[in-house]
Amino acid sequence: MPEEGVPLTAKDSLLTTDEVLRLAGLFVREGVRKIRLTGGEPTVRKDLTDIVAALKRIPSLESVGITTNGLMLTRQLVGLQRAGLDGLNISLDTLKAAKYERITRRKGWERVIAGIDLAIQLGYKPKVNCVLMKGFNDDELCDFVEMTRDRCVDIRFIEYMPFTGNRWDTSEMVPFREALATIRERYPDFTALDNGPNDTAKAFHVPGFRGQLGFISSMTEHFCGGCNRLRITADGNLKVCLFGNTEVSLRDALRSGCSEDDLRCLISAAVKRKKKQHAGMLNLSQMENRPMILIGG
Repeated sequence: MPEEGVPLTAKDSLLTTDEVLRLAGLFVREGVRKIRLTGGEPTVRKDLTDIVAALKRIPSLESVGITTNGLMLTRQLVGLQRAGLDGLNISLDTLKAAKYERITRRKGWERVIAGIDLAIQLGYKPKVNCVLMKGFNDDELCDFVEMTRDRCVDIRFIEYMPFTGNRWDTSEMVPFREALATIRERYPDFTALDNGPNDTAKAFHVPGFRGQLGFISSMTEHFCGGCNRLRITADGNLKVCLFGNTEVSLRDALRSGCSEDDLRCLISAAVKRKKKQHAGMLNLSQMENRPMILIGG
């Protein structure tokens, strides 16, 4: 979180509940089978549980998940599960409370851990997203591995990526292969698991441990060719690539009375412009893009 914070989006710029559901229905009719509500932070929406319940009623939609900072899970997760929530990703970059407070500029590390444990108790296998940064949390790699010994969690190490406002520098990035080598020094039997064709994480585990780990190597070993993700920001802009700075406002199209057929053509044209791969580390670091907090994980 920047020291000066981030400007909040005006409420009337955000997608309404009805607009979220209209777009979701359209995408599902076009073949989308999984939807994840991300952010900013989805748990600040008072209608989150209602949105999850309504999404679960859409025929052919197979999975509804959220990505959250985890602070509100102890209050909201039981209700979200009753609404039909299928899975959750929790952002947590450190297992040390003091570091957590430094990077997030707030207390709450214990609440996040309690939320992870509650998710496990409720039968979920939560995914914990950890952005690796040299000099900040690269000394905790094996601590995160140990977290999978007795917890049924999926830790996902994410290479530090350039976005507007995060002061990205290649010297702070921990490459996937370097992290893997560090872990194997302590866990020589750290074993690769099978991955699906559209998986973004390379999966591994320590035999005998309950959980598993994965590496999202967006910078050093991109997976653009197998990426089938589309993102709609909280203010209704379609991004066909996380790293692209081209957006199409579906919110404005909806509010101007655009028909479903016209919306479908608008989306199709955007998807067809998706590039074979992202622009590479150097070019991405010089490109204006939204801060990650305004895109969603």
